[in-house]
Amino acid sequence: MQLAELKAAFVTHLAAEKNASPNTVLAYSRDLDALLAFVGERAGSKRAPRLDIYVLRGWLGELARTCKPTSVARKIASVRAFGRWMKQKGHADVNPAQELASPKARRELPTFLSAEDAALVVESPNDENTGALREEEAVALRDRAFLELLYSSGLRVSEACGLDLVNLSLDDRTARVLGKGRKERIVPIGTKADAALRAWLAARPRLAHAKTGFLDPKAVFVSTRGRRFGPRAAQLVVRRYGLVGAGRADLHPHALRHTCATHLLDGGADLRAIQEMLGHSSLSTTQRYTHVSVAHLLAVYDAAHPLAKSKRSE
Repeated sequence: MQLAELKAAFVTHLAAEKNASPNTVLAYSRDLDALLAFVGERAGSKRAPRLDIYVLRGWLGELARTCKPTSVARKIASVRAFGRWMKQKGHADVNPAQELASPKARRELPTFLSAEDAALVVESPNDENTGALREEEAVALRDRAFLELLYSSGLRVSEACGLDLVNLSLDDRTARVLGKGRKERIVPIGTKADAALRAWLAARPRLAHAKTGFLDPKAVFVSTRGRRFGPRAAQLVVRRYGLVGAGRADLHPHALRHTCATHLLDGGADLRAIQEMLGHSSLSTTQRYTHVSVAHLLAVYDAAHPLAKSKRSE
């Protein structure tokens, strides 16, 4: 089989046998497409493309010049999984990516907002769209509910976009979300998020497609054409209101998830409970927020205590 055929079979294997999420399948597919394009260029037109450690090291060198270490590590993981599958299926004697070393990425502290800025961001859609037209008002209500949910419940953007009406229980203020690895968990919904969701759901029919009347029967959040709200559109919404509310042009959906976790920890929430709520498979991932809280505490201390700065400079 040609490499392109093997890649297609591997992607099918991920979706059908490994039950990988659509986002995981898409990420692996894109990583392998980029690799195969590189392999094809190296092979030229006179010989068939082949995958070996020498080609992979050349590819790794290209990545190192254009990608962040975290992105390189993820791409290497995709290729390792592909090579492992080829060996298991008898398409290769060894995993050609087995000896590839992942770069050591510096673990940066998560970005988060202050409580005041978080409130300004999530409330911005209503403030900016006062007196708007019916459709514009519905969009503002959707955006407010979406932002409130990200901050209130610490959802990943893919989880919020993928949320179905049947999994939303406003009577007991909870939502059942499908996280990484298709793992389900139940998350609480705050009172402000609950109110925002109720207002949005009442206005949701206004975003049915103007010509066809189509309105996704499952999705909690929909676009102005009645289709499920997508991650890319969600990122633009967060960026827009991050700038409007907090003057942050670089704000991304994950920052609201980080903000939720940091504020829970600052408020005394148990680390294990935060891990369960965020859907982290490892406690070490959640523990990053303890470093954020300590850094925040020291910044507050330095700003407020009259002897703090002089003590630190000694």
